[in-house]
Amino acid sequence: MPFRARIGVQEHRFDDLAALMARASPERSGDHLAGVAAGSAQERVAAQRALADVPLSHFLQEVVVPYETDEVTRLIIDHHDKPAFEPVSGFTVGQFRDWLLSDMADENSLTALAKGLTPEMVAGVSKLMRHQDLILVARKCRVRTRFRDTIGLPGRLSTRLQPNHPTDDAAGIAASVLDGLMYGSGDAVIGINPATDNVPQVMHLLRMLDAVITRYEIPTQSCVLTHVTNTLQAIEQGAPVDLVFQSIGGTEATNRSFGIDLALLAEARSAALSLKRGARFDDGQMGTNVMYFETGQGSALSANAHHGCDQQTIEARAYAVARHFEPLLVNSVVGFIGPEYLYDGRQIIRAGLEDHFCAKLLGLPMGCDICYTNHAEADQNDMDVLLTLLGVAGCSFIMGIPGSDDVMLNYQTTSFHDALYARRVLGLRPAPEFESWLERLGIFEPGGMARLAHSMPATFSRLLPSS
Repeated sequence: MPFRARIGVQEHRFDDLAALMARASPERSGDHLAGVAAGSAQERVAAQRALADVPLSHFLQEVVVPYETDEVTRLIIDHHDKPAFEPVSGFTVGQFRDWLLSDMADENSLTALAKGLTPEMVAGVSKLMRHQDLILVARKCRVRTRFRDTIGLPGRLSTRLQPNHPTDDAAGIAASVLDGLMYGSGDAVIGINPATDNVPQVMHLLRMLDAVITRYEIPTQSCVLTHVTNTLQAIEQGAPVDLVFQSIGGTEATNRSFGIDLALLAEARSAALSLKRGARFDDGQMGTNVMYFETGQGSALSANAHHGCDQQTIEARAYAVARHFEPLLVNSVVGFIGPEYLYDGRQIIRAGLEDHFCAKLLGLPMGCDICYTNHAEADQNDMDVLLTLLGVAGCSFIMGIPGSDDVMLNYQTTSFHDALYARRVLGLRPAPEFESWLERLGIFEPGGMARLAHSMPATFSRLLPSS
């Protein structure tokens, strides 16, 4: 079905929904690389005008990736919650934007609506929004998840403590863990990207993290970010697995390039749940959110699996995959792939806000790796801006890395100090269970103000190896 819009005397035509969505996207290098971007600002405005008039119900009739050949499309359509969708079913995309920005769209109504929305609907409405619109709506969305502590509560900002080391050296990892804990980082997860990615090494790292968490009774969870098949083998061999990690994409072909499909993810989630390692909370419920997913705009194009769609729409479709498996954490590694997909700080900032907005609207516990590669036209000041904006927008968690420089993955992200900055200037705090632990050990001063104590707790004196 073609879509049309007139700007002045010129009429613009868009052959199908995928083309309309792509031309309406704010500019980014990856869409130019794919040949789907608007050819001019005028064409982009025309596409946005036409998109605003598309009924939300149309997204259930015309898919951007074929239903017959893509299991992600089938997941989106077959699991769509029609009763949840009913309150907005008569809206166009433009009317939906207006409603989201109104006081009628509050936390309760957005929570009830989440399963009635498809990724394409939320990607579409994001293309009509300014930065402040994305921030305002995302801030109203609250998504709470639990394993050993509670992520996503109002007034909280959690962190992933990322103690990567280029040789997986135990002393180096322990030093980073200690450094992060002393700054109040690690309540989302203590997660290592292994330099040596095989099952024995994964099991060694899992046992090392489990020993630290158990010894110091830290209310957090560990994860080694290896391929899901390695984690399954580790579980079979008795490793102490808390969270199952996997990178995911928004099309079946993208996920196939990662060596996964939906059935494999379901198997991994079931295996992790069978371990019953989550905490029992005061309400008697166990922590059962056992998955950790990472995504990023451009991954589908890298695999030539984007089906002619723009990268932001395909990224939003990855969130449907994540939502299906009820994760503890989802993380957009926003600037990691490089300038081929997000060229500079402006594009990275826009993409981070879009990803957070779309995921939160779909009901996901969304965090962001606020990052860039050294060959991108970006710097740490751009990351400060995105960090601050996401903190205002209610981001669930960010990264904490020594000095903001990952010495193993070789990219720039946010540091333990950056997380402390965001908590202080925005009045945010760690997860409540983790905050109590920080105060009990004397790392934070009492009173919920994220104020550091002046000396290292004696209980940490033997955390670092002697040699």
